[in-house]
Amino acid sequence: MLILDDYSKGQRLLKELFIKIQTDCKTYSGNELNEIEKFLKEEIIIKKEDETYELNSKYKVALVKVGKNLVVLEDLISEHKNIKIEFDDLNGAYDGDLVLAKRVFNPRSRTKAKIERILDGKKNDVLVYIKDKAFYTVKENIKLENKNALKYEDGDVLLVENKSLELIKNLGNISNPKIDELISLHLYNEIYRLEKHLEVTANMDDTKQRVDLRDLYFCTIDPNSAKDHDDAIYFDTKENILYVAIADVSYFVKEGSELDLLAFKKSTSVYLPTKVLPMLPPILSEEMCSLKEGVDRYSYVFKLHLDLENLSVKKAELFEAIINSHKNFSYGRIDRVIEGHLDQYSKIEKAIFDYLIPLYEITKKFRKRRLIKGYDFRTTENRLKLKNDNLESIEVETSTASHQLVEECMLLANIEASKKVNTVGIYRIHEEPPFKAISKLVDDVNILGVNVKLQSDVHDTITHIQEKAKISMMSAEIDELIIQAQTQAKYSSKNLGHFGLGFSSYSHFTSPIRRYSDLVLHRILKTKQTPQNIEDICEHISLNERKVDQLVWDFEDRKYARWALEHLEEELKVKIVDTDKAKAVCYEKMFGMKVVLENYKGQKLFTKLRVKIKSADVVTKVIVATIKY
Repeated sequence: MLILDDYSKGQRLLKELFIKIQTDCKTYSGNELNEIEKFLKEEIIIKKEDETYELNSKYKVALVKVGKNLVVLEDLISEHKNIKIEFDDLNGAYDGDLVLAKRVFNPRSRTKAKIERILDGKKNDVLVYIKDKAFYTVKENIKLENKNALKYEDGDVLLVENKSLELIKNLGNISNPKIDELISLHLYNEIYRLEKHLEVTANMDDTKQRVDLRDLYFCTIDPNSAKDHDDAIYFDTKENILYVAIADVSYFVKEGSELDLLAFKKSTSVYLPTKVLPMLPPILSEEMCSLKEGVDRYSYVFKLHLDLENLSVKKAELFEAIINSHKNFSYGRIDRVIEGHLDQYSKIEKAIFDYLIPLYEITKKFRKRRLIKGYDFRTTENRLKLKNDNLESIEVETSTASHQLVEECMLLANIEASKKVNTVGIYRIHEEPPFKAISKLVDDVNILGVNVKLQSDVHDTITHIQEKAKISMMSAEIDELIIQAQTQAKYSSKNLGHFGLGFSSYSHFTSPIRRYSDLVLHRILKTKQTPQNIEDICEHISLNERKVDQLVWDFEDRKYARWALEHLEEELKVKIVDTDKAKAVCYEKMFGMKVVLENYKGQKLFTKLRVKIKSADVVTKVIVATIKY
């Protein structure tokens, strides 16, 4: 059984305790009652006549959320009860801390509460930098008065003890671009990923009888740079059987082992522009688990019997096998094949192309059927290209025919995997957006001049908006708004369906090298047993997924800021993406770079402008630009 770290358990206990108290719960565990006794003595908690408990109205228990310009005490029950406070009132608290705040009952005061103490704090240390001979926090840019700052040079980035501000580690100076990775990893508590990998012995010595599929012409299709090949496909054109072979990671990573606990802690691989910080040691992620070309590998295989008339899976067989990927292809190579540009090819490649081309035509039909209920958003991905740790250019990646071919095959496997799970397991869920979000979406689209109305349900409303957007030639922009209106996908022990994809049941099965969720699912499918703490596992990996996304964005935004600092007064084309905060994003050259407009005058959302870069701060990642026209 996987165990959460002490901080996670401690904060969860207190958080859940105060949620119970504020929702008039009548039953408490022994540990909770012990904590209640402590707070009763301080009159923070009051015992009522009916033997239940309540929080003293003088106090508020909340989670600290620190933004760039404000601090919010997030209510444990309702976001409507959130309180904004001043940076000066943090009293040593940091983002994510569970705090006790005392209410300020003064109608003339802007301050509504002040933090009395930290109930559970995340940090024993804090990342700071030196500016004007003072400490400033890297994440919040809060000034911390302390004479120790005089010892250092402007721009030095330091890890210090959060109370005394004594030095723990000097990371270097912000002028060095190599420091960006260290900053992001420290900010999001992922620096341990740079530690020496565990010693792992990995051998294929399975005594069980595995299905031998080495004669089938499996292939992988991945980016050029890929080293962790999770999945391979083969299609039997005569029988219309699709084989989806996935790296059998659970064979090598035993539940409860030291390696498993570390994989759980990481939850996912981190993909930075210059490197991958893998969830598993390279001996597994790049070697023994990776479905490399021309070598035998253990895999977990779906044998999908396709019904081409009804565009469905008639029968799904799942078994452990041994395969040999006959060829590792890049997306670009398969795109050229689909387009009819075969170039030179070997006998093996020809055999693979002979099934990939008809398979692509089949997956196109499956995709068309899927999009009746699901959605096709016009999204692109910006790939930062670095040279000597500095941003050199942006490569915009779009979904091509080869991407869609692989995607549809993986979706089929993921759907069938979810069907084989009992009522409790690990699902990838995406809940329907609330009415409030959809209503706001309709209003925002109408403001852009596209005339839309609320329809009978959420699906019809979104479909209606997309159809109108096509006519108005604003599909890309309006798809951005639709995505913003959606809830975030996450992992759950209960099947709540996947709204965005239009599936009643969905799980992640196809990437166990880089996602812990998939590894857990493999174990469930093999053993027919669900971990007792599956809800904790789902919550942990969902939170870590968000954290890793934020880490990567932090790293990339800092690279953008470095580029901007070297290109002051340069003109760029941008479009407005946030009218409240006067933010715009580049849509040429430095695609994805966000700027703050210092002379914004209320231009509409998505208005395209030419701007000039005026300033850039590498630490805060704020780039300021002025509108030219």
